Amino acid sequence: MEQAAGDEGRKAQRGGELSASAAYDGDASCIGDARHLARSFLTEVRAVHGLPVSERALGMTQLVVSELVTNAVKYAPGPVVLDLRIVGGAVRVSVWDGDPVLPDAAATDPQRVGRHGLEITLAVSQAYEVRREPVGKRVTALIALADDPGGSIAGRSAP
Repeated sequence: MEQAAGDEGRKAQRGGELSASAAYDGDASCIGDARHLARSFLTEVRAVHGLPVSERALGMTQLVVSELVTNAVKYAPGPVVLDLRIVGGAVRVSVWDGDPVLPDAAATDPQRVGRHGLEITLAVSQAYEVRREPVGKRVTALIALADDPGGSIAGRSAP
């Protein structure tokens, strides 16, 4: 499956790997575009490729994409790249931005308004990783596709 729409989305299946990616200019309008890409990608994964994608996974993936892209737009002005990949029984959400400063979850404070994106991402993801790149950084989260009462998914320990 190949689909390209300028820099707003590219879906591919290579060697059995399902993925979608998009490069954005980093203005606030890209947050909604990124959520839309995540939803359409997982909807296609479910409908066309027959992989189990629960409504919870669909919603949590959109939430994580929204939080990570929002953080990139807010704290690292400039281009943002979103990459979505199916890895085992999960979707790997990866967001690159040009700022080398690594994010840090703020201390828990129920009175704080805002700055909860990383806390939310950590709470709903099976795995989380931040790494510096030659330019900027990449934040990656892993979200299980199917609801599993046992909580186990393939590749749980590393995104």
